[in-house]
Amino acid sequence: MSNAPLRLERLRHFVTGLAEVLERHDDEAYVLDEGKRLLGELIRHDDWLPEAFAQPDPDRYQQFLLHADSRQRFSVVCFVWAPGQTTPVHDHRVWGLIGMLRGEEVSQNYALTAEGLRPDGSPIRLRPGDVEAVSPRIGDIHQVSNALGDRVSISIHVYGANIGAVRRATYQPDGTEKPFISGYSNDVLPNIWDQSKEGGRA
Repeated sequence: MSNAPLRLERLRHFVTGLAEVLERHDDEAYVLDEGKRLLGELIRHDDWLPEAFAQPDPDRYQQFLLHADSRQRFSVVCFVWAPGQTTPVHDHRVWGLIGMLRGEEVSQNYALTAEGLRPDGSPIRLRPGDVEAVSPRIGDIHQVSNALGDRVSISIHVYGANIGAVRRATYQPDGTEKPFISGYSNDVLPNIWDQSKEGGRA
């Protein structure tokens, strides 16, 4: 990363743009299409994420909240993966978008059958600039891993709720669910609303 000032207005533009989409539309397919476009614009640049929200933990992946809509219609979360870290197989229960900012991730989708979990398609490798969608409508169960054995990977996730408060589940191979609520790794948020340091940028 350079010593140039952070372009936090990029995150502000993203959250205001997505809020405007949700004001006008409640069709999930449309929201995901527009959300992919907006998230793609955000992650096309790697000059806006504060370093405090890019720090890995040696024991587990980090889930930093970057923004929560005041009406809890959506949240923006930064996932930080140390080498070798992976999630359990889990669901979301709401729509979501995953955009790759740094490094690479591998996502394996799963289908829940009478016999238990089975892989659904081939693993998907996400590289910087890639955006994928999940939802109960199009496929909601997956496992995500850092694809790189020697570097941190960072992805930006957007969910159709305050995801840290949503009651979800992890899955055993036989399909057994274990309920969980993820919470977040941070206690403070980046201040995207202080425009005094942006040199006149809107």
